[in-house]
Amino acid sequence: MKKKYEYVRKTVTWEGRRYEVSGKTEQEALEKLADLKASLKRGEKVVGANSTVDRWFAEWMDVYKRPSGITEKSLDMYSQKYRGYIKPVIGTMRLRDVKEVHLQRILNREEGKSFSHVSKLRLVMQEIFSKARKTRLISYDPSEDLQLPAVSKGKNRSITDEERAYILETAKHHRAGLWVQTILYAGLRPGETAALLWKDVDFESNEIHVYKAIENGTNQVKGPKTASGVRDIPIHSALRPLLLAARGEPFDYVFTMTNGNRLTSDGMQRLWKSFVRALDIDMGATLKRNKTVESKVAPDLTAYCLRHTFCTDLQRAGVPINVAKELMGHVDISVTANIYTHKNSETLHSNIEKLSKWEKEECGKNSRKKEGDTA
Repeated sequence: MKKKYEYVRKTVTWEGRRYEVSGKTEQEALEKLADLKASLKRGEKVVGANSTVDRWFAEWMDVYKRPSGITEKSLDMYSQKYRGYIKPVIGTMRLRDVKEVHLQRILNREEGKSFSHVSKLRLVMQEIFSKARKTRLISYDPSEDLQLPAVSKGKNRSITDEERAYILETAKHHRAGLWVQTILYAGLRPGETAALLWKDVDFESNEIHVYKAIENGTNQVKGPKTASGVRDIPIHSALRPLLLAARGEPFDYVFTMTNGNRLTSDGMQRLWKSFVRALDIDMGATLKRNKTVESKVAPDLTAYCLRHTFCTDLQRAGVPINVAKELMGHVDISVTANIYTHKNSETLHSNIEKLSKWEKEECGKNSRKKEGDTA
């Protein structure tokens, strides 16, 4: 029986990854090893269809995502989604071996989670494998037809009447009081409040001029993403005296950190957290050694609930939806409509009353017409 030929194998480690070559003789294996080392130095063998998904992800991040100019916050999102959900399942698989079913299973495991989380997870997978196909590392894209599982679409809500009463009371003694009431009475986005200067608060015209905001992840002051973000908001009668009392120099920021510097994203989170703790105590939270044992504040209460409430207050006041769109700075009226169509008992009852009144008036008109005809 003819003896099976035994190849000579040589290995080299490059940038944390192990490569292997083989030859029929020692000399042939060494020559291939030399060629491989030269190719690695030129960057020609960095990644391929046989590379692991881990290796491609690292390459994709370094070559395509980091140089693209996206914020650190966005880069962290890609890394977190990959490390937490994708890597444990397919990280060690070869690119060429990944099928749609592998990716769909990753998504299916997140069934019931938030729409934002699951859609971002799908986005990361789609970007990773779409680029792998476009660069011809793989012949087909296993992510192009991924379907989202059933997810929960959590939405900001309006505050209740009870919450409003407590919030306004807490605002009287907390340093975040003016900030909170500005969001509630003007509907500003938190990032817009952080960029607001006193010169933007136009007391003569009784308007707040909104034309910039801090960018999430960078804290840089920039113009709005869309033209609809630029708007003039009439100052609410309840807000005007509060702003007048706190009025500063034209180029001072309206809202600042405790050190006097402009608010940052982290600063706003700390400010809101501090306000909510004070609110919780005012609402009767149980404390033990200055720690909250039983909270009274709803867990879904966020600063954005105040902005949401501004919009629903416009609805309850009968403000036309197209006007509300402009005041909110929405790019699409469908976004405003999603808030305007939220179930509100008071609005439903008032509109049924309008219907009843209209029907009575119509019946009265018809009765008078019949009497006239008979006569």
